[in-house]
Amino acid sequence: MSPTSRSERRSRSFKPDRDVVEWHGAYVRYDLVKEFLVALGVVALLVVLLTVAFSSPDETPVTVRSWSTNNPVDFAQTAITELDGTSESATYGPPYNTGSNDTQSIGFFSPEKWVGVHIPINTAQDFVIGPLRTLPDRPDVRAALDRYQAAPASQQQAWTAAYEKAVANATFSNGVLHVAPGSYGPVGAIIGDLTSMARSGALDGALVSSKQFYSTDYTKPLLFIADGNYLSDLAGAQHLQGNQWGMMNETGNYPGQAWLWLYTLWYQVPPMNSSSSGDLQVWAIMMLLSLVMILVPFIPGLRSVPRWSRVYRLIWRQHYRSLATAPGASAKT
Repeated sequence: MSPTSRSERRSRSFKPDRDVVEWHGAYVRYDLVKEFLVALGVVALLVVLLTVAFSSPDETPVTVRSWSTNNPVDFAQTAITELDGTSESATYGPPYNTGSNDTQSIGFFSPEKWVGVHIPINTAQDFVIGPLRTLPDRPDVRAALDRYQAAPASQQQAWTAAYEKAVANATFSNGVLHVAPGSYGPVGAIIGDLTSMARSGALDGALVSSKQFYSTDYTKPLLFIADGNYLSDLAGAQHLQGNQWGMMNETGNYPGQAWLWLYTLWYQVPPMNSSSSGDLQVWAIMMLLSLVMILVPFIPGLRSVPRWSRVYRLIWRQHYRSLATAPGASAKT
C-alpha cells in the first residue's frame, strides 16, 4: 500500500458496517483443496444415495400422438380452432403473430410488443394444412385442402363454425371420429384425416421438421398440445398447474424445485393471480428483489442488519468462545 493510500485511510472516518478492523491475532493453516475434495465426496455420495431412495418418476412424455390416442375428441376440437384461427396460439400475439390475446404490459413497458413477431406461426397453415400436404399418395386429402383453400374466407368461416359446433358432441370408436352430418364442406374430411395422421405419429414428425440436420425445435407441437384440454387435465392431476404451486412440484407427490418458492409465491396473491399481465408483474418483482440483493453492500441501513442482529456471533460462536477465554480478552468484541 502506498504512503498516500495509508494517509487517506487514516483520515477517513471508520464505519463498522463498511470497514474491517485489521486482524492482529494468530493465523491457522487451512487446506482449501482438501476441504473441497472432502465436501465433493460427501455430496456426491449423498446424491447417489438419495437418488436411489427418492428418485423422480419417469413419466412418459406427452406427444401429439399420445394426445390424439388418449383423447381424440379433444384433439379434433382443438384442431378446428387451429384451422379457423380462434385458438389461443392463433390469437396469442408476439412472438408468434400479431394478435393481442396474451400480450402483457405494465404501463408503457411491454417487451413483447417492442420485440415483435420473430417466431411467426400461422396455425391453419403450420398445424393443419401444411402437415396434411406432406402425406404421400393421398389425392383425396389434397383435393379437400384445395377445395377449402380455394373457397372465399366467408365460406371457410361458415364451414369451420358449423363443424366447431358439431364436434363439441363428437364421439370416437373403431379408429374413426364420428361427427353429426352437417354443412362442413371439406372441413370434416380435413379434421378426420389430421386426427388419423396424429394417431399414427406422422404429425409429430411433420411439426418438428425443418431444414436443420437435427430437428430440435418443438415450439409448434408444444403450442398445439397446450391449446387443448388434455395437457391441462394431466397437469392438474399431477398438481403441476400454476395455482397448485406447479413450479415447485415434480409429477406425483415428489418434491421439485423448492428453491423456486419465492418466484411461484407471487402467482398465488393478488393482483398477479388474476391479472392478464401476471407473468410480467412477477418478473418485475423478482428483478427488483434481485437488484436489492445485489446492492445490499451499498444500501445504508440495510447493510447494517448483520451487525445489528449480531447473527455473525452465532455463526462464528466457536471463534468468539475462544477469544473470550484467551488471555487479555476484552469483555466485548
